[in-house]
Amino acid sequence: MPRTPLVLVHGNPESAAVWGSLIGELDRADAVVLSPPGFGVPAPRGFDSSATAYREWLASQLELFRAPVDLVGHDWGGIHVAALAMSRPDLVRSWASDALGVFAPDYAWHPRAQVWQQEGPGEASVQQLWGGDLQQRLAVSAALGMTGRMAERVAAGMDPEMGRSVLKLLRSARQPAMAEAGRLLPDAARRPGLALIALDDAEAASGTVVQHEWAAREAGASIVHLEGVGHWWPEETPAPVAEALTAFWAELPEPDRAAAAVS
Repeated sequence: MPRTPLVLVHGNPESAAVWGSLIGELDRADAVVLSPPGFGVPAPRGFDSSATAYREWLASQLELFRAPVDLVGHDWGGIHVAALAMSRPDLVRSWASDALGVFAPDYAWHPRAQVWQQEGPGEASVQQLWGGDLQQRLAVSAALGMTGRMAERVAAGMDPEMGRSVLKLLRSARQPAMAEAGRLLPDAARRPGLALIALDDAEAASGTVVQHEWAAREAGASIVHLEGVGHWWPEETPAPVAEALTAFWAELPEPDRAAAAVS
């Protein structure tokens, strides 16, 4: 029987290149990597880069598959994945996210995001972070905690269009927007989910462990605590995540049985 399609969605300020190490660990050369518009690929004319627009974009991409997929998201990609699972469970066999904490009612955006959400200071920050030459962007990726090939790949993909997308996206997600979105987490339970909690995420940009666990319970998702895993795991520590995903998928029903379980 053919394998369920695997679809990966990355976040900010990343590009599709961040998934190479995880794909290798999973031995899934057939994995499909989707880059949110403005993040490594051009945004279509008129695309408003809001959280809702990205959810609808992801749905439109998954509608092109002939069968439900196994969907995995990192960083903002994890937020898009969870939003998709809440609204279009028919498009997935399963979903996994490392960013569920943002949906907790007491979640507060990290300091850098709060700057981006402000008119004026946000534009100045984006100009500083995304407007420099390659060496300046390498310094930015290093300051974000990236190392080695990931820092180089991310820096190469950072451009002013990505910066503009970041401003629009984060401003659409000002609180209470994410807390209100989190009220729909129980809808994600219509498909098996996995909360990937990176315990060494120094900035806890997507929420605390408690917030991740709360959101996972609301979404009916399984939880895996990843020791020694930080925020940039797709490149730096893919092996424990690959192991967790493989074990999660091994317990899933076949796609036709999963589809029948959705009312």
